[in-house]
Amino acid sequence: MKSLIKDINFSNIEADVLVVGVPEHPENIKGWDEFVTSFSIRIPDWVKSGDIKTEFKEIANVPSMKENGYKRILFVGLGIRKSLNENRLREVFATVGKELARMKVTSAAIWTVPFTNDKLVCEDVVFTSAEGLTLGAYKFEGYQTDSNLRTIELETVTYLSSANKEELTAAFEVGEVHAYSVNEARNLVNMPPNILTATEMANYAQELAKKHDFEIEILGKKEMEELGMGAILAVNKGSVEEPRLIVMKYAGTDEWKDVVGLVGKGITYDTGGYSLKPKDGMVGMKGDMGGAAAVLGAMNIIGELRPSKNVVAVIASTDNMVSGEAFKPDDVITSLSGKTIEVLNTDAEGRLVLADAVTYAKQCGADYLIDVATLTGGVIVALGMDKTGALTNNEEFFEEFMQAAVETGEFVWRLPLTENDKKRLRKSDVADLNNSPGRDGHAIFGGGFVGEFVGDTPWIHLDIAGTSDASAVHDLGPKGATGVMVRTLATMIERMAETDI
Repeated sequence: MKSLIKDINFSNIEADVLVVGVPEHPENIKGWDEFVTSFSIRIPDWVKSGDIKTEFKEIANVPSMKENGYKRILFVGLGIRKSLNENRLREVFATVGKELARMKVTSAAIWTVPFTNDKLVCEDVVFTSAEGLTLGAYKFEGYQTDSNLRTIELETVTYLSSANKEELTAAFEVGEVHAYSVNEARNLVNMPPNILTATEMANYAQELAKKHDFEIEILGKKEMEELGMGAILAVNKGSVEEPRLIVMKYAGTDEWKDVVGLVGKGITYDTGGYSLKPKDGMVGMKGDMGGAAAVLGAMNIIGELRPSKNVVAVIASTDNMVSGEAFKPDDVITSLSGKTIEVLNTDAEGRLVLADAVTYAKQCGADYLIDVATLTGGVIVALGMDKTGALTNNEEFFEEFMQAAVETGEFVWRLPLTENDKKRLRKSDVADLNNSPGRDGHAIFGGGFVGEFVGDTPWIHLDIAGTSDASAVHDLGPKGATGVMVRTLATMIERMAETDI
């Protein structure tokens, strides 16, 4: 998508559609009278009658009545103008993006002024519109052969603004990178498991590394055996597909220190193993690599924006299958860290692969760790489908992360991790740890198990089992993969590059 910045001139707009925000009392907008004169003096009557709505995200699609260079206007309601913030703007523009996609529009113009207030300037409007339009219009093309189902994409957005053109262009580029990276993560999660294997995920990572000049290391089964990665190898035992440990390094400074480790769960399909899922519970398990997709999406943003922060991304990828060689309850395995684990539930496999992954991230020099995983159904029971659950061992680190989450509008809620929880994880007659202390507090035990391998390293665990997939159309996109945490992870890295943490 390309952006153009032009001075405000309602009589000379080259676009299929003009987008105009309509808050309560639109007559207070600077330039509103000039706009009304250029389009129709009946606009105030239409607003008063409700034909053009001011309610938040309500759209009115009106044909152009004059030769102004555009064919239609999308009036989009903004509600109370002073209540607008970046998150609400992102939702507004995602709604517009869906409508433009439905209309098969290839060019649009946006008058920026109505979307501003005392807190929002034109750069904010451009940034959030680039995010929102791209996120809202997303559609997974899939593997349908009917060409009529293909999406016609928005190619050009023209912004009508008197603000600094270079700053607006930069804001657009950053917003588009954010949204594009989320959509890439969505594509990965939506892909079927017979196509997105661990090997193919590693191939994708190699292309990403080549694009951004990352250092990359791909460990296969042989290398894992040599290193003693018994946890991920145990999960892989039932599969005909080899596992992969994907390691990407971005050097944002001259010296490899103060390194942030982003660790993703990359289970490309999860049957539950011998702790077999019911058939209805197995559908959708292609998305059990949502954490890996979030890390890959964040790394794309990092590669494009080049923050001054060192990052190592580690993704543990395999499927979890059933066979005569598959691991089973009562097995005892030895992780890369040397800690032994009693397997009580083979469907608690994500925490096993993460155990080896966070250990390897530490060996790569990670001074901070954030792991992301579609880890437990327990987090959905606890928090619902719209909240990401979190655990941490470091207040300052977590507070910085929460600022990033607030900035991106991705809801995160912290769960407690007590000494009693840790004691239950360490309760085993035959090993150092058990991988499933019980169904009560399941989300806490899942994340807490990973925490047993981080030591004193500042650490955040994110359980996105509920938020990684949407069962219906939502504010920022369609049914299916959401690409959750991509923007927050990247924003966290950007914030850390600008602070002392």
